[in-house]
Amino acid sequence: MEQCLFEQLKSQPLWLLLLITLGFLKLPKSLFSILNWAYVNFLRPAKNLKKYGSWALVTGPTDGIGKAFAFQLASKRLNLILVGRNPDKLKDVSDSIKAKYGQTLIKTVVVDFSGDLGDGVERIKGAIEGLDVGVLINNVGLSYPYARYFHEVDEKLLADLIKVNVEGTTKVTQAVLPGMVKRKRGAIVNIGSGAAIVIPSDPLYAVYAASKAYIDQLSRCLYVEYKKSGIDVQCQVPLYVATKMASIKRSSFFVPSTDGYARAAMRWIGYEPRCTPYWPHTLLWALAHSLPEWIVDAWRLNFCLGIRKRGQLKDSRKKE
Repeated sequence: MEQCLFEQLKSQPLWLLLLITLGFLKLPKSLFSILNWAYVNFLRPAKNLKKYGSWALVTGPTDGIGKAFAFQLASKRLNLILVGRNPDKLKDVSDSIKAKYGQTLIKTVVVDFSGDLGDGVERIKGAIEGLDVGVLINNVGLSYPYARYFHEVDEKLLADLIKVNVEGTTKVTQAVLPGMVKRKRGAIVNIGSGAAIVIPSDPLYAVYAASKAYIDQLSRCLYVEYKKSGIDVQCQVPLYVATKMASIKRSSFFVPSTDGYARAAMRWIGYEPRCTPYWPHTLLWALAHSLPEWIVDAWRLNFCLGIRKRGQLKDSRKKE
């Protein structure tokens, strides 16, 4: 019987034999990928973040993902430096965390990332001096009020997008990193976006997507530069999360709440240089990569044109 099977294979065209061989070679790789996906998403233990240091710094902690991160870090018994532009909101978040986790020490630093960033970074440096800052969450970010063509982006929005998303993350990292290098330990998490990584383009959000692509490349480079120094740098790539910035009020299976995202995100800190912590998002990523780019581009453009139309209608009503 084996001889018969061998004779049948010999009679097949060479191209078919090559395809069969490639299929058998890829099968173990595909199986390993599936098993690895299941392990890292459901079975792999989270790292003990206190081993990086006793303090964590979070930018943009007064709302959304940043606020959820602050609560999650406090639940792990880390002390917090909260950096945001609104002193009243910083106090509210600080009081709420202390009410829930009484042992947490909290410092607040007022920084307007679209304002005098140089002065703000100096205040951050002063606040962290002498502290064992082991975790940095670069969460602060800015997007468009609603989708618009590149030529419709006004000068202030353009400047703010670059200053907050690019310069803010870069300079805060530069302020915190020397202490980590000195102590030879630390974890840096930069919040990227599926708009820059998962889909081939994000039309009508060009500057936002480009700024997040910068965050992704910065993170990867720093990961390689500082890995041997005991510092883990990571770009987390969420897709849609129910936040004010995303204009989504209700969470769902594919759109987690900020708390749901942050809980998942905590388990990934210190591992891969790029990750999508909320596992249903990985299914959407796989779907996007399985389709021809022109299909994804066409869908995204049509989707964003709808957002633009609704935004313009809302603006016109405000002017009436």
